Amino acid sequence: MFRVIVAEDDTEIRQLYAKVLRRNGYDVTEANDGQDALDILDTTQPDLIIADLMMPRIDGYELITSLRNSGYKIPILIITAKDSFMDLEQGFLSGADDYMVKPVNINEMVLRVQALLRRAQMVSERKFIIGQTVFNYDSYSVTDNSKEMSMPQKEFLLLFQLISNCGKAFTRLQLMDEVWGYDSDADPHTVDVHINRLRNRFINNTDFEIVTIRGMGYKAVKR
Repeated sequence: MFRVIVAEDDTEIRQLYAKVLRRNGYDVTEANDGQDALDILDTTQPDLIIADLMMPRIDGYELITSLRNSGYKIPILIITAKDSFMDLEQGFLSGADDYMVKPVNINEMVLRVQALLRRAQMVSERKFIIGQTVFNYDSYSVTDNSKEMSMPQKEFLLLFQLISNCGKAFTRLQLMDEVWGYDSDADPHTVDVHINRLRNRFINNTDFEIVTIRGMGYKAVKR
């Protein structure tokens, strides 16, 4: 069972998140603020942390920065009312893995938690498997029908982002930010070029495909 810490000073909201997560099979520990979360970490090793930004004593930014500076690689999902781009940017720069703005769709929150845990597991194991296809993060290679194929870094990371969030749609801009970085000067249509290359590489693959979401972007789906 995956263990989750929910750090949120609003009791009603914190209890709602915890209730929903428990209903979905997670072991949840509640923290009133960032200091409580750090105290819990002295005796508990969670698999994921959900944190508000505006909390007393130690806020979300301080909590995340402290964890990253201490070497913790736990996935962290920010859920906050702070919705400006500067807040989002500071959250990611602090070391957060995902960011949601209140009020949140509870079902979407659960899906994001699942995706973050799946991605963290993939990174820790350094490989991911769908059907007969093995994605090896260390070598940027994919083994497809017993044939290993080495790939350019950006192509592999783009595929990795889609596969690790199988079924989730991404805009071109989101994929640019994830793979090329927020400060990249590359044209977003670069994503289209790389997607076409990936489709050509895996045209005969029977385990997954990359689907175009009209007017939005792309997602990977299992066949």
